[in-house]
Amino acid sequence: MALKDKKKSTHQTRDGYAYITKRFVVSKAQSAGRLAALRAMKTMGYVVTVRGEWVVRENQDGTSQRLVRIGAQ
Repeated sequence: MALKDKKKSTHQTRDGYAYITKRFVVSKAQSAGRLAALRAMKTMGYVVTVRGEWVVRENQDGTSQRLVRIGAQ
């Protein structure tokens, strides 16, 4: 089965160079973050994230634990 050429960007500058948009970069970064979190959860059994103003440890069994409040004085 032959591989199809990847679609090239339709966005180009005046001098002919292709560019990517901020929306595309943000979308790919969020997607990569979700995938990394899933892999970390599978490997370690927990993930440390930020929810609002709290750093939270989320365990594989669905429980979560508040670790520290951000900006607490």
